[in-house]
Amino acid sequence: MNDDNTAAIELLLTQPVPDAIDAQLASAYQVHRLYRHDNPQQLLAEIGPRIRGVVTGGAKGLANALMDQLPALQIIAISGIGTDAVDLQHAARRGIQVTTTPGVLTDDVADMAMGLIINTLRRLGEGERLVRDGLWGTVDLPLARKVSGSALGIVGLGQVGKAIARRAAAFDMPIAYHGRREQHGCGYRFVADLVELARSVDVLVVAASADGGKVLVSAEVLDALGPQGYLINVARGKLVDEDALVEALRERRIAGAGLDVFVDEPHVPPALRDLNQVSLQPHRGSATLQTRLQMGQMVLDNLSACFRGEVPPNCA
Repeated sequence: MNDDNTAAIELLLTQPVPDAIDAQLASAYQVHRLYRHDNPQQLLAEIGPRIRGVVTGGAKGLANALMDQLPALQIIAISGIGTDAVDLQHAARRGIQVTTTPGVLTDDVADMAMGLIINTLRRLGEGERLVRDGLWGTVDLPLARKVSGSALGIVGLGQVGKAIARRAAAFDMPIAYHGRREQHGCGYRFVADLVELARSVDVLVVAASADGGKVLVSAEVLDALGPQGYLINVARGKLVDEDALVEALRERRIAGAGLDVFVDEPHVPPALRDLNQVSLQPHRGSATLQTRLQMGQMVLDNLSACFRGEVPPNCA
């Protein structure tokens, strides 16, 4: 990929990408890997004025303070679909294009949601720990909750929400959803009030866009979900009142939770780590090789279009 037109362009990479994508970036551009440096500010002071592109993730994004240290920046290429960690208005005022990788991670995130539902309700993590610790036959686990037939509520019926619904239908789960508006003809029950949705289901899955940034699942929603209900979050941690969730779990006001996302990643409240009825993942909803390679190729395409003076194919 390296040619005279791009070889001199310098990029900032904020987090690792698959080796094959890293190699293609390195062959086409001068790549600076911010995540490898012990003193990022020293690196930025040296290279910041020359950086024309940033490759980052949806959760990490690019803070305004960092963006402002890059006066030549033309593009923020997000490997992901969320733009909530980038100030789009601030970028627009600077004339910086922001791109994403839509569509390709839908199946993986929906698979993760179903995995967390099964893992949490069937208490698979506890069972595995018991076997690994050599305690099978000496410790009795509590009976688990049946997944098939459990009523499912989905917060956000976008691409991911619909993919979760299709998977849940195979488990004979009655499906209802909450969103900004009713989607006529989708085949699922719309509930305009999120508290009412939580009250009517056994499992509440958060799959909404986080671009608005506000908490959706409050203490009131958790109380409505109730002591037999489960919360699953594959969207963004900040959409759930994490303190209220910890208290609801501690006090057994909800039955359990399956979480792939947290408010202050990678920091997870110790209480969540200590509770047996909680399933935890390190924000790996799209973390399959196949999907990350597809996302990486879209990042490459977006960068290439920008530096050719064209509008990238996946602008936010």
